[in-house]
Amino acid sequence: MSVADSYFEQLFNNSDDPWAFKQRWYERRKRALTLAALPAPHYPVIFEPGCANGELSAELALRCDRLVCCDTSKVAVELARQRLHAFDHVQVLQGRLPKEWPEGRFDLIVFSELGYYLDAADLQIWITRARESLTDNGQLLACHWRPHIEGCPLDAEQVHQALQEQLQWPRLFTHHEPDFLLDLWSRDDQSVAQREHLR
Repeated sequence: MSVADSYFEQLFNNSDDPWAFKQRWYERRKRALTLAALPAPHYPVIFEPGCANGELSAELALRCDRLVCCDTSKVAVELARQRLHAFDHVQVLQGRLPKEWPEGRFDLIVFSELGYYLDAADLQIWITRARESLTDNGQLLACHWRPHIEGCPLDAEQVHQALQEQLQWPRLFTHHEPDFLLDLWSRDDQSVAQREHLR
């Protein structure tokens, strides 16, 4: 069974930054690597599910024309809206994924630290929804903590393996450390240099 909404509400009721996104060097460095992994400098529309308090969202907002963020926690959504209030092109939604999937097409989906909270059935539906909502040259970036998290149905390896098997797209970027996995899949297999006609 996927992790219940009450788990996240309790986390955010206890702290406005339960994973210390703002303070920890680990988190700041991981955000920098996540942003550096993106093959394009700018995207028309980005979707970030599981946006939490909006720290990564604020960086993604600088890389797109429109950003759609979503979180299951009402408290997290309010925190993210406060964090992102200066960006007119950002929309923060409250909803339970994969059931309450936002409308529209996306050029990039950033799937960060969310997959292991889903069970295998919900993850399969999530990936299907992502495939269906990405544009013809869309990309999906996934980043997940590797050590086991008590109460989570899956781990990072299982999530990224499921993505690889179900997407069956070229993987343009891979960075694996003892702490986390970071991968990016794209419908279009052009490298960064090819996109700039350097090869």
